[in-house]
Amino acid sequence: MAITVTSSAGDNRVIGQREFVTLMAAIMSLNALAIDSMLPALDDIAASLNVLDQNQRQFVIGSYMISSGLGCLIPGLLADRFGRRPILVLTFAIYALASLLCAWATSFEMLIAFRMAQGFGTAGLAVLPAAIIRDRFEGDAMARLMSLIFIVFMVVPVLAPGVGQAVMLFASWRWIFVVMAILASLVCAWTWVRLPETLAPQDRQPIDVRTIARNLPLTLRTRVAIGYVLGSAITFGALFGYINSAQQLIGEHFGAERYFALIFGVTASTLAISSFANSRIVERFGARRVSHTALVTFIAVSAVQVYAAIDHPDSLAWFIPLMSANLCLLGFIGSNFGSIAMQPFYDTAGAASSVQAFIRMGTGAGLGILIGQAYNGSALPLALALLICSLLGLLLVLYSERGVLFRRPRDARKYLAMHEVL
Repeated sequence: MAITVTSSAGDNRVIGQREFVTLMAAIMSLNALAIDSMLPALDDIAASLNVLDQNQRQFVIGSYMISSGLGCLIPGLLADRFGRRPILVLTFAIYALASLLCAWATSFEMLIAFRMAQGFGTAGLAVLPAAIIRDRFEGDAMARLMSLIFIVFMVVPVLAPGVGQAVMLFASWRWIFVVMAILASLVCAWTWVRLPETLAPQDRQPIDVRTIARNLPLTLRTRVAIGYVLGSAITFGALFGYINSAQQLIGEHFGAERYFALIFGVTASTLAISSFANSRIVERFGARRVSHTALVTFIAVSAVQVYAAIDHPDSLAWFIPLMSANLCLLGFIGSNFGSIAMQPFYDTAGAASSVQAFIRMGTGAGLGILIGQAYNGSALPLALALLICSLLGLLLVLYSERGVLFRRPRDARKYLAMHEVL
């Protein structure tokens, strides 16, 4: 199927669905690259910049994620006013420049400052793909497309640590940032040449106090959306905690530093597998049924992880399958929660995507930092975090669904009318 739209410049660009999915995944993947390619370099960064507290090196990851969450309010508003393509191009430019500044950093404090600037300025990478997709799709069809994008997108967490290690075989950790700048430039060129403008001229909204005041709080006041936004934020907060502490947990606690990239890649690869499976079943069973089942199963697996962390604390044979299972289940949760939360916003997709990404990234990254800093040389803090966060996520989904799970509305508009804006 081809996606055909008229760009804001008045010309017609036609992009096939396969290329569209790949391009959206490439845009989103730059975020994952900025995080996961750093993981093998944390030891070298700490040694190079004289970081004494080993947990502090996690801030190279956490500072990017939390500043990206804080910056999410801005690109959606700009994209609703000026269109998707120009804001994306600006985002790529900031990403590339900030990457080069990080490569130049001469102190740990300077590196963290540049990483925060990079995360804040490139928040559009997390916001704009969802708005672009929402411009063209809705409901279960959007959930299916998001799953297809996640299949490609999740290749990056599998490969990115290996990319970082490969760069460090020939050069210092600073060159990882140079590679990031080059890749951002390539994706920018691809976007400029091939991506149509998906926001119709008549749907553009002015940037004024009244528009901002109306659009930004709407997610917070829409019951059917807010439980899914907060639920995914808290659940993925535990995942961010794993990312923050993965190098220490796998390399130091389990003593598998040599195989870190392989183990991290194996656990992360299950997300791509579940995203593919989700794309095949979500339109048949519905985003709610699939994601609710995955969340309940996630809670059960997390409970087993707590047991394993207590009774088998040094066993990779327990940790790898259980962590892989939970990451696999997140593949059935993330894209479905996101599509459900975006469904009520027909004409304010940019602002809604900004607010949702702000809540999801800001909350998740903040929790991830706290969970990472709780690392005490064992897997127990992470296991407890996975269990507690998923239980809270279930309560929030129950709030949005008024206590009824596994329901697939026959009439989406009637369902939205029943779940009124608060």
